[in-house]
Amino acid sequence: MGFLWTILELSVALLLLLLCGLASAIVFEAYRRRNNNAHVEAPAIFEDPKSLKQVPCPYISDPAEKYLSLIIPAFNEEYRLPGALEETMNYLQKRAGKDKTFSYEVLIVDDGSRDGTKRVAFEFVRRYGVDNVRVILLGRNHGKGEAIRKGMLHSRGELLLMLDADGATKVDDLEKLENQIRAVARKDYHHEDSAAGDSSFRISDIQMAAFGSRAHLEEKALATRKWYRNFLMKGFHLVVLLTAGPGVRDTQCGFKMFTRAAARKLFTNIRLKRWCFDVELVFLCKRFGIRIIEISVNWSEIPGSKVNPLSIPNMLWELALMSVGYRTGIWKIGP
Repeated sequence: MGFLWTILELSVALLLLLLCGLASAIVFEAYRRRNNNAHVEAPAIFEDPKSLKQVPCPYISDPAEKYLSLIIPAFNEEYRLPGALEETMNYLQKRAGKDKTFSYEVLIVDDGSRDGTKRVAFEFVRRYGVDNVRVILLGRNHGKGEAIRKGMLHSRGELLLMLDADGATKVDDLEKLENQIRAVARKDYHHEDSAAGDSSFRISDIQMAAFGSRAHLEEKALATRKWYRNFLMKGFHLVVLLTAGPGVRDTQCGFKMFTRAAARKLFTNIRLKRWCFDVELVFLCKRFGIRIIEISVNWSEIPGSKVNPLSIPNMLWELALMSVGYRTGIWKIGP
């Protein structure tokens, strides 16, 4: 009996030691990442592949020069990116042809790809011009969150849309998000557009976010998606609820639109670089009082997903870092 008690005591001591070690590691890593939101890299430069001349790079604090910016993060997307870009550019050109006041840009952020993603991206720059399509090269892989952050910080739009390189959501669904932002602006701020009411008012001045949602497709997705992805999603949703709180049913849809004022607040503060940056966006929206509108969008499963069972430890690790970082005050929130 005494031997069993000794084993039990040693097991409890070992467990406590492991928990203390894990807590220490989380606090240390949260402290190490406290300045991840600081934009301290060398100024980004866009290069015109036709003339090889460098194009000045804007920043999110500059006034908007375009109506809409589309930010597409890409990591090893040589085969899926061309179809998504073709669809996107066809939509944007048709809309610009019908509405002469409509202006746009597409920013492709190559997150350290090792295949032909860079080549594909620059082909579209050559076809459509560096004023409409731009490429940011991160050099090495940082993660989807960092790629989107970089694109948002160097965009020129009044409205900024992040969308995935696989084309899982149809690009024309952006009008659903755009129209909801404008509807709320009319209702809450009594302005229809940048030309209405106060002549100095622009939709970019409102702090608002519109999140595409696949929650309406959940029942069908559960029936068709691989079992481990369902397990990951259910578990992840529970942890997200505990970390960021209720209010958003689908935090992980890669189709989100922000006004320029909201993007300025959010992407100069975000620290997570990989899977859980979406959850941090929700957390920061609530902290800043930025209104989130969740809108159902069309979505289809595209082969080649990078989510796998090994993703869940990294997700839980990032959520733990976020919770500790913000709740202890290690991660300071800027103005």
